[in-house]
Order: sequence, then structure tokens, then C-alpha cells
Amino acid sequence: MVSDRASIASGEWHPPGSSRSVPSRLVETGGKIAAQDETRANLAVADFVQLDISARVGTIARRVEFPDGSLFETTDNDAIDRLMIERGKSVHGVVHQLERFRPHLVLVVAATVFLGWAVYRFAVPALVEVAVLVTPPVVPELMSASTMKALDGGILDQSQVTAERQERIRAGFTSIAALSNRGEAGYTLNFRKGGLIGPNAFALPDGTLIVTDELVELAGDDTEMIVGVLAHEIGHVELEHSLRQIYRAAGVAGLVMMIGGDIGSGAEDILVQGAGLLSLSYSRAAEAAADRHSVELMVKAKRDPTAIARFFDLLEKELGDSSDTSILATHPGTPERRKAILDYAGELKAQGQ
Repeated sequence: MVSDRASIASGEWHPPGSSRSVPSRLVETGGKIAAQDETRANLAVADFVQLDISARVGTIARRVEFPDGSLFETTDNDAIDRLMIERGKSVHGVVHQLERFRPHLVLVVAATVFLGWAVYRFAVPALVEVAVLVTPPVVPELMSASTMKALDGGILDQSQVTAERQERIRAGFTSIAALSNRGEAGYTLNFRKGGLIGPNAFALPDGTLIVTDELVELAGDDTEMIVGVLAHEIGHVELEHSLRQIYRAAGVAGLVMMIGGDIGSGAEDILVQGAGLLSLSYSRAAEAAADRHSVELMVKAKRDPTAIARFFDLLEKELGDSSDTSILATHPGTPERRKAILDYAGELKAQGQ
């Protein structure tokens, strides 16, 4: 009788061991649970306690398995929940309870953030040091060659500094390079018009140094100041700051890939084309170390150890850089660094060096 039929949910019924599906409804009839087709004919019937009902997980379809192996599937999770509650059964499984309990999601997000920070703070620096130690000489050479090509192709231009002026600068540079750990043969000095880079000098990992026309023009007749700046760049090379920056950037790119998925050719761009631009930005610690190296190398060459301090004077006076962060990405904290250089030069002089 129709009055004896209580509809529970609509869905699909699958015969035992078959993928064939039949549009059906799950109904309560005569104290039993039945799957009925559109003609209200019973496809499967069983007592409620004989049914195997899958746990609720999000919006995934629920499966009601009958003793004969046939299945009734429905996406009406609420209807199945009501049926189970009426029969005194637990509605939610462990997975769904965790899904519904939002603080667990917060903990997962917090754990992910902490893991990412720990990798960045501890694992990446450690891996960078290992990479620097095992890097064969050919790698910095390839990085620098490709970077120089990229810079010449899009940022730098042919130098307009006179041959006589270049020669005076090279002579001073040679005198300090010869006293460095790598020796004169370990460095190549290039002159370029800087364009957007402006008055600057920077070093690539293999010992390729670039000084811009704008820096030469800013220095005027003060060749000693330019030599002091180049001694600073020698410090970056000998302390392997450029190589560390490149590997750190590659490590961060790898961390982003691990968390967010593939970033395409980003890591390759950093390792190859990005080396020059990355070398334009060092940490404060790296800049301070290179400043001290400049002072030490100039003292060793019996040149003016405070020469690079005059560069920062020019930045402040000519370019208005009197803030804690410099106009130039390579020279943050101009007033502070000038004072530190003068103090260190004074210490070395007091020690008789």
C-alpha cells in the first residue's frame, strides 16, 4: 500500500557485482528498508541492522550496501543522517568530525607555515653553504658569462669613458687585485654605461667586475675612491656573496615550488639569467663584511683605506642619500656604513697596520 511506503532518499541502485545503475528510491516499507525502482518494485530489501552504510565525508555520495551485495548510492547525505539518527546510530565518522572541526584546519595551516619558516630559516642556509663548497669553478663561470650577456643585451651599454681614464682606474685596480686571495688573474674589470643601474659597481661570481660610467663621472678625478669601491666588490667575490645569493634564491624558489607547485622555469632563470641582478642586492651583514674587506685590502696595498667612505659622502651630498636605506640597492645605510668604515680604518691604523 502507498501509505505503508515512507520515502527516504532518491539515488541509484547497482546490482551485485555490476556497474549498471537503476534510478531508484530508498524507502521504509513494512519495517524494512528497500531500494525500489520507478515502478515501486523492490530491488533489494533488508532490515536496517543488516545494512552497511558508509560514513559521511563532505559531499561524497553515501553508499548503502544490502546483504545481497547490491548498492544504493545517494548524494542526499542529510536524509541518510536522519535515518541513522532515528535508528539510534552515530551520524558522523572520524574523518567527517575532523572535517567539521575547524580548529584542526587552523592547526594544519599553522604547522605548514611553521615548516616553511623552519626550512627557510635553517635548511636553506645550510644547503646554500653545502652548495657553495661543492660548486666546481665552471659553474660560476657559466653563470657569469650568461649574466654578462643578458646585461649587455638589455641593461648595460658600451662605455664612453676615455681610454686614458680607464687605464688609470685599471692601474689602481690591478694594484689591489694582485694582493687579493685570487690574485690579479682572478679578476676581469669591465666598463659599461649603467643606464638604469646608475653610479655603481658590482661583481659576478667568477670575478667579473663591472664599473659604470655614471660612477666614474660621479667620482671625478678621485681614482682612489673608485679603487676603494672595487676593493669592496673584490670582497664580495672572495667571500662568495654572489654565489650564496644565487643559491639562496634558488632555494627559496624550490620552497615555493614545494608549497605552491611548479613555477615553470623560475629556478633556471635565477641560476642563469638572474645572477647579475641578484648580485645587486646583498644583506647588511654581507655589505659590512665587504666594506671591511675593502679597508683591509687598501691598507695592504698602502692606499687610502677610507677611500670608499668618500663614495658614501658623494651619495649623500650629490644624490641626497642621507637615510638608513640607500638610493642604491647595493649600498643600504649610507651614513651608518661610512662611520663604520672610518672607525675600522682607525682601528687598523692604531694597530700599526
